Order: sequence, then C-alpha cells, then structure tokens
Amino acid sequence: MRLVVIGVNHKTAPVALRERLALVGDDVNVALEQLEAFTDGSVIVSTCNRTEIYALVPQPVESEPAQSATNAATTSSTTLSAAAISAHIIKIKTWLAEFKQLPLAEIEPHLYVHRDTHALTHWLRVAAGLDSMILGEPQILGQIKRAVHLAQDQKVLSNQLSWIVDQVFAAAKRVRNETKVGAQAVSLSFAAAKLVTQIFDDLPSRTLLVVAAGEMNRLVATHIAGLGVGRVIICNRNPERAEALAAELHHPNRRVEVRALAELPQVLGEADIVSSCSGSMDVLIDKTMTLQALKRRRYQPMLMIDLAVPRDIDSTIGRIDDVYLYSVDDLQHVIAGNIEQRRQAAVDAELLVSQLVVEMDRRFQVRQVGKDIQQYRARTHDQVDKLLQASIAKLQQDNADPEDILTELSRRLTQTLTHAPSKLMRKAARQGDSELLDFVVSGLQDAHRRR
Repeated sequence: MRLVVIGVNHKTAPVALRERLALVGDDVNVALEQLEAFTDGSVIVSTCNRTEIYALVPQPVESEPAQSATNAATTSSTTLSAAAISAHIIKIKTWLAEFKQLPLAEIEPHLYVHRDTHALTHWLRVAAGLDSMILGEPQILGQIKRAVHLAQDQKVLSNQLSWIVDQVFAAAKRVRNETKVGAQAVSLSFAAAKLVTQIFDDLPSRTLLVVAAGEMNRLVATHIAGLGVGRVIICNRNPERAEALAAELHHPNRRVEVRALAELPQVLGEADIVSSCSGSMDVLIDKTMTLQALKRRRYQPMLMIDLAVPRDIDSTIGRIDDVYLYSVDDLQHVIAGNIEQRRQAAVDAELLVSQLVVEMDRRFQVRQVGKDIQQYRARTHDQVDKLLQASIAKLQQDNADPEDILTELSRRLTQTLTHAPSKLMRKAARQGDSELLDFVVSGLQDAHRRR
C-alpha cells in the first residue's frame, strides 16, 4: 500500500515535546510543500495530543519504460522493498527534525512508525477516537478532515492517498454508528450538553444563561450553543472576559448578550438553561431568586448546572418542581458510568476496525491488480504491435513470401504470449510451490476451454 505514518502522541511524548513538534498555521502549508518533494502525497494531523505525518512512499521509477510483457508478468516494476521503505521513513524523520530545528536523536525515541496495513489500522483507530486521550471523543475526526482539506488545497493529496482517506472516513463512520464507543458523554462539558438535549428539543427558542466566563463555563457554553440554542446571556464580574466569550459564541442565528453579574436576579427568569461556575465563596442563585424567576416564567421548566466548588446554586433548589438541578458530583457520577460503557464498547470497536482494515486492504488489492493488468496488457499490446509492424514491412518487400511471414508472425506471437506463464510455471515448480503451479495450470486450462 506504500502508506506510512510517523508521529508522536500523548502516550509517547511529554507535552513539552509535543508542543515543540506541533505543526500549525503556515507551518503546515510549508511542511506539505516540502514533503511533496519526496513523497507521493501527505496529510499532517497536528493537535494538542498528537502530531502525525501520513504519507505515501513514492513508487520506484522504471529503469526500462519498454519493459517486456514477459518480465512484467513475473516481476512487478512497482514493488518496494522493505529496505526502500525504511530509507524513506528515515528521510521523513530527518526532515521533521530539521524542519522543527530539533536533534533527531532527541525526538526519535518518542516517534512511532507504522506502515502498510498497520498504518491503515492506526489511522482508522485515530479517526474513530480509539487512540484519543478521551476514549471515543468525536473532535479528532473533524481535525483529520480539516487536515485533509489543507492537503487538498496544497494539491499534495495524490489519487491513491485520496482513495485511502475516503476509505478511512467511511470506516470511521461505521465504527461510530455500529458501536457505542462514542455514544456517552465522558467530559463535564459534553455531559452538560447531553442533559440539554434530553430535556429540551426546540433549542432555537431556548435561552442559555452563563454565570461566570471561566474556562469550564466557556467549554459548556460552546457545546450547548453548538446544539443550536437561539440566545445566550453572559453574566460575569469582569466585562472584558464576558465580551471575549460573547465574541467566541457569536453566530448569525444566535443572540449573545453581556449583562452585569448584579443583574442576575432579573435575567434568571429569562433562562431555560443555566450553567454556573464561578470562584465565589457565596451562593449566587438562592431558592427565593429561583422561585421568583419561575413565577415570571410561568413555571416553564429550567435546567440548572452547577459546576462550581463551593456551589454557586443552593442545593435545596433541586427539590423545586420544574427545576432540574445537577451538581458537578452528579455529572461526575454520570461520566464514570459512561467511561466504563465506552471501554466495553471499545472492545467491539477494535474488532470492527480489524475487520474493516481487512476489507479495505482487499479492496486496495483488487484496485491495484486492475492497474497491473492494464499495464501488462499495454506492454503486451506494444510488443504485438511491433511484431505486426515488422511483418507488414516485410510484406511490402518485392520478394516477400506472405505465407512464410505470417507463419513467422504466428510463431513469434505464440512465443510472446506463452513465455510469461511458462516461465511462471517453471519457477513455481523449481520452488516447490504446488499451490501456485496448480492455480496457474488450471487457470490456463480454463481459459482455453472457454475459447
């Protein structure tokens, strides 16, 4: 298949080295352009947890373009030796070290290398989230797709690599659809977003209230807003941080407002979903405030998510009808169960990956043999055409004997068309490969019977 992958991830390299090896921004375009000089196409996947180069080792250039049909039938002109592949792997490693201005000896112990079907298996496991720090996480597939689009934009995605990419994407989709490896939320932000979908369905008409604009609430707000919530209100002591989050959540189909934290009692009644995660030592949302908000809402249901420690929301609010209150402990309990479910589902996913790789490799071999047959036929046609042209030239001579010329043409054509399989049968007999010998002989006999 000629596919190799060289990289580091959270399992093989510390974060400090991963940061130094990261390929982002303009670096990716330059790197893809340089890799094109000694690969048949490449894709660079670089995230906070991994930097990987997926590349096709170039095919060897034929030393004799007019190679005979006989040789083409018995030896492949495009076969790469293990030594040749290893040499290209060393070349990519060396390039990476030089590109990042790091000693190869420093990074090599942390690099992993996979080739052919092992590289394909690795790529599929990564795309399906089976190699991620958070098992089954879905973001990596989108990151791979963006990496592929960059390679396409740079015009370094060869036809064969593009075919492999399509197979990986289709297989990763099957893994996620046919197993439950990514079905359950295993992070606080995902778990919070999952709760929203379980309680509300008409999300464009819903309002999310974000109390405090710290990192955890930023993640929660990003995930919930991404579900299609139509309005977001941000209450924060620091207006600059609130404005920064508002800019991040901006969308043509979403209203985003920034309000002072002092306005929290007034805006609470406008919120269907509340996510709070401040560093306050005092309760920000008490029972009285909530009851007043419910009255203004005419007792429409509210989902409250309290990710703060100590709590931002009075725990007794959970006893109020029409209020669904979840603390960080509640979510952690849900996540723990989900992680175990994902681990169990990962067993099924790994088995499916193995099956899919076998199918993909079989499709590749069928695709490849089609090209080999096409090349063999083209070479055979060239040889036959040369023999025919030589015979025509002889026929045009004054003293030509048509019968002798046609007899000679027939003999040479027979010799040309039968020499390759004859040579293959003799080779199989010498090596004691009875299975191959029987296969060739029976195949030729069947071909003659069909005629």
